[in-house]
Amino acid sequence: MAKQFTDANFDEEVLMASAEKPVLVDFFAGWCAPCMMQGPIVDEVSNMMGEKASVGKLDTESSSNTARTYGVMSIPTLLVFRNGEVVKQFVGVQSKDALINALNTNM
Repeated sequence: MAKQFTDANFDEEVLMASAEKPVLVDFFAGWCAPCMMQGPIVDEVSNMMGEKASVGKLDTESSSNTARTYGVMSIPTLLVFRNGEVVKQFVGVQSKDALINALNTNM
């Protein structure tokens, strides 16, 4: 199951953790139909990657500061972080393979 990222834990869970392994963040909202399609895929990626990568979701409604910081204008937006920096960005629903490839590329 994917982690839950928030404005409060983002620095620790994403930026600092990405020094050790890549981190995938799914920016979503509960009212967004494409986000509801993306959610189970992100959960599956989390299960498949195990400890090799950190995978989580950030609700843009309750954590709007982080979404604003990264210029998230459309959802779902998925960002891969490594060493505190965005190394890959996706907008729109992505396949499991695309997300796993992005994480493996940034190991």
